[in-house]
Amino acid sequence: MQYITWPSGIVRSIALLAMASSCFAQDKTATPAAWAADSDTVQTPAVAPQNRPASANAQAEQQQANPTQQPSSAPTTPTLQGKPGDQPPAQTNSQGQNNQGQTETKKTNDRVFFVIPNYLTVDNQAQVKPISVKEKFAITASGAFDPYEFVVVGIVVGIRQADNAYPEFGQGIAGYGKRYGTAFADQVDGNIMVGAVYPSILKTDPRYFRLGRGGFIRRFTYGISRVFVTHKDSGGSTFNVPEFAGNATAIAISNAYYPAADRSFSSNFSNYGLQLGIDAFGNQLKEFWPDIHHYLSKKRKVSAD
Repeated sequence: MQYITWPSGIVRSIALLAMASSCFAQDKTATPAAWAADSDTVQTPAVAPQNRPASANAQAEQQQANPTQQPSSAPTTPTLQGKPGDQPPAQTNSQGQNNQGQTETKKTNDRVFFVIPNYLTVDNQAQVKPISVKEKFAITASGAFDPYEFVVVGIVVGIRQADNAYPEFGQGIAGYGKRYGTAFADQVDGNIMVGAVYPSILKTDPRYFRLGRGGFIRRFTYGISRVFVTHKDSGGSTFNVPEFAGNATAIAISNAYYPAADRSFSSNFSNYGLQLGIDAFGNQLKEFWPDIHHYLSKKRKVSAD
């Protein structure tokens, strides 16, 4: 974009008005339709009739000063021709505002029930690009160390201590601390293994791709099926090995810090099945939360009106 100083701009405006009025003087015999076409092309303000003689004199003086210059039937307007080039930035700004709105919407919906982190859920699976290994670890870590996790683990540990789960840990602050440490390690191990380590090794996408259309039964079934089916980085679907191998690895690691009495095969198998069920339920929240959010927003808007 060229920035024009005020003196140069005034000079160009005077010359432009002079050439425009010359065009009107030369084309007096043209049809009204031709006048309309010329006025649309030039896009200059209408010149008052009483100003035409002065403008014509200015044009005559300009021709006398430059005798070799031939009068042009179509005035050249370099300034006006540059105006269409000024339009794309406006469109770009409009697109930028739309993208900003979409980003804000995404930020608004990234927590299920406005609390539970939901960083690994995406829409429009045909338009989503695969993520890198670094992104897989970064996104998974964001969820594993989200403030919500610290709070919910604390609540679960409180319930466990009230039930005297893992009695070897004891009671009091020391017992609560041991239970909290093991419970938090469980969720971090599980998230990292399922969402980052195995997807990076096997080149699969750990995100949940919402169906977002169809009836309830179809979408509910789809959510459960995502426990068994996942997306490949190269496209297409494959068996969800990270879900099963990742949870199994996390439980195997937990045997290193849980009391010996809780390391039995039956206990591990029970925890394994429970975790798969939790993941299947989590898929339902990811699938239907945008619909719930839309309903709540609409209801709140109606109440406000």
